[in-house]
Amino acid sequence: MTQKYLAQIYVTLRPSVLDPAGTAVQSGLQHMGYDNVEGVRIGKYVELTLTAAGESQAREQLDRVCDQLLANPVIENYRFDLTEIPVAVETATA
Repeated sequence: MTQKYLAQIYVTLRPSVLDPAGTAVQSGLQHMGYDNVEGVRIGKYVELTLTAAGESQAREQLDRVCDQLLANPVIENYRFDLTEIPVAVETATA
């Protein structure tokens, strides 16, 4: 039996990689008077649903998807949250 899962994927630059977009946002915030904001880093958020035989298979598949398509493993890290989507039980009426 297969199960459906919701994956929430977060892709961020590795700490050693410069983030010009984050620097620009931080500069903009400081110009707006938010001098207490620092360390701005910009990333990506991806949400998808997938069907798998179980949670371990879903996690393995997500690792491959992230590593091969959603993140550049040379400069980015990723993590994901996986939530099982309850299947609605249909009742038959005669």
